[in-house]
Amino acid sequence: MIFSTLEHILTHISFSVVSIVITIHFLTLFLLVDEVVGLYDSSEKGMIVTFFCITGLLVTRWIYSGHFPLSDLYESLLFLSWGFSLIHMVSYLKFKKRKNNLSAITAPSAIFTQGFATSGLLTKMHQSAILAPALQSQWLMMHVSMMVLGYAALLCGSLLSVALLVITFRKAIKIIGENNNFAFSFGKIQYMNERSNVLLNTYFLSSKNYYRYQLTQQLDRWSYRIISLGFIFLTIGILSGAVWANEAWGSYWNWDPKETWAFITWTVFAIYFHTRTNKNLEGVNSALVASMGFLIIWICYFGVNLLGIGLHSYGSFTLN
Repeated sequence: MIFSTLEHILTHISFSVVSIVITIHFLTLFLLVDEVVGLYDSSEKGMIVTFFCITGLLVTRWIYSGHFPLSDLYESLLFLSWGFSLIHMVSYLKFKKRKNNLSAITAPSAIFTQGFATSGLLTKMHQSAILAPALQSQWLMMHVSMMVLGYAALLCGSLLSVALLVITFRKAIKIIGENNNFAFSFGKIQYMNERSNVLLNTYFLSSKNYYRYQLTQQLDRWSYRIISLGFIFLTIGILSGAVWANEAWGSYWNWDPKETWAFITWTVFAIYFHTRTNKNLEGVNSALVASMGFLIIWICYFGVNLLGIGLHSYGSFTLN
């Protein structure tokens, strides 16, 4: 009873704090008042509080249930939310003396995942149950934690790439439209990419848009570093899952829907790294691949669970 009450309290505190953090970011982004009232420091402290609340929530559930809290969709969503908060904490500690806008990505991601986890759709999963026989293994912590942390990092990195595309294409379309007076269409996207490489170099170097140029470069660096970390986690998760599958089912790979989409996700981001090594494809083109990866991750993590089939059906989504 005590653990259940504590879990309930920590859930509401973390959700409320991260909601306030998002509100602060809307104020700083659209009203530009962070320098006046010091809202940036408040948002950073809010994310720190959220991190420790979700950490306490997971530890409480671990003690209460007697197993690592990654046995169903509800617990994995909480862990995913914790992963977003962890990424923010790492970036905060690394760039403590400089302004870090990464919480504009991590805070909405954390509130989205935690909000869905604590919604009425997953009420049946809120109560901890006996661990399924297939999950009663020491590989549970290794495999699932690496996969979920990989998802969290890849999602954050992909969102940074989406932000990069929004900024780049918005300005590129404006520049090309002013100089050539033609409307943007998807059939001209390759042409725009080639032109934007030249046009953006001159446009961004002006004093008025120097900050925007710096922002796009920063987004590109952050995206690459975070995706690199997520790719390592994903690779370790897939390999450990293969070893676990061999012990449990007698085969390293069964082409289960979850396994198949995990392999597709890995392949997409392997292509992303290939585009990064090619000077002619890096930047906008690699960001496009990462943006595609954002959708692939959600299909792998959540979309497959909607089917409720395959060897990973214990993590399926069930309506009340």
